[in-house]
Order: sequence, then structure tokens, then C-alpha cells
Amino acid sequence: MKATDELKEEHQGIDLMLKVLSAISDRSGRNERIQTEHLDGIIEFLSIFVDKCHHGKEEEFLFPALETEGVKRDGGPIGVLLNEHEQGRKLVAKLKDAMKLYTSGENKATISFQSTINEYVALLTEHIEKENNVLFVMADAKLNAAKDTELFEAFERLEKERIGPGKHEEFHELLKRLRHEYLG
Repeated sequence: MKATDELKEEHQGIDLMLKVLSAISDRSGRNERIQTEHLDGIIEFLSIFVDKCHHGKEEEFLFPALETEGVKRDGGPIGVLLNEHEQGRKLVAKLKDAMKLYTSGENKATISFQSTINEYVALLTEHIEKENNVLFVMADAKLNAAKDTELFEAFERLEKERIGPGKHEEFHELLKRLRHEYLG
């Protein structure tokens, strides 16, 4: 498996979570209460799987490898994607706050909750498209087999160190439960 294939597979899980988030936004707009346990799991997924694991692989290994091959950071695709990672982090922090208000039953919290979810979903959806259709194509063309193997191994190490054994599987189980609950 190529390093970019692993990242694309992770994008599939992230995309599923974005669909779950959209469904949660819709349900909250209909005044249906969302289980706090589900919201806590989603925040953990966004913070650990999306940011520390997935974005960590890109920021610490893939982007530097591409820069070595002449892909620009400033004024180039890497800079744009890094900026979007940072925007995503800010939105997750905002979402955590909105979820706290929402679960406390605050009257106006649903609007902030929905709006933050929708903003995050829009950002990540566009971000995934850019990576899958531009950056990863570029990476596959520029990185030789030895570098690709090195990246893949680095990704595996990061995953073990950052999220620990068994956590990846827990996130897949969470996705399965949430898909069943919110997407049918």
C-alpha cells in the first residue's frame, strides 16, 4: 500500500464522520437531543484521529517530503493545507464549547452548535477534495518507491505512538455505531 492510499482510506472514515455530523446538525435543528456519549466520541475522533494522527502524518512526514521535492509551502498547496488544518483545529475547539452549551440545554446553543458543525463539515469536505485530487496525485508523481515506503513506515510509527494500540479499531467501531444511529 502506498502512503497516500493510507491517507485516502483515512479520508473515507473522516468523510463518514462528516456525514454523521451533518445528520446530528439536522436532528438538533429539529430539537432532537443527541446523546452526550456520542458527542464526546465525535470530539475525541476529531481531536485524536483527524488532528493528531491524520494531520500529524501529513504535517510531520508527507509535507516535508514534498517540500524536499520542490513543492512550495508558502504560496503553494502545502501552505494552503496547513492553514486549513489550523482552521480545523479552531473549529473543533469552538465545537467543543458549542457542544457543552448544547448539552447543558442552553436555549440559543443549538444555532451555534449547528453553525459550527456546518462550517467544519464544509471546510473538511473541501480540504479532503484538495488532498485527494491535487496533493496526493502530486505526491504519487514526485516521491519514489523508497521514499513512499519510508513514509508508510513513519505513518505506522506515528499511529502507534500517538493513538496507541487498539485505538484505531475503537474509532472504526465508533464510526460503525454512529453510522447505524444517524445514517441508517
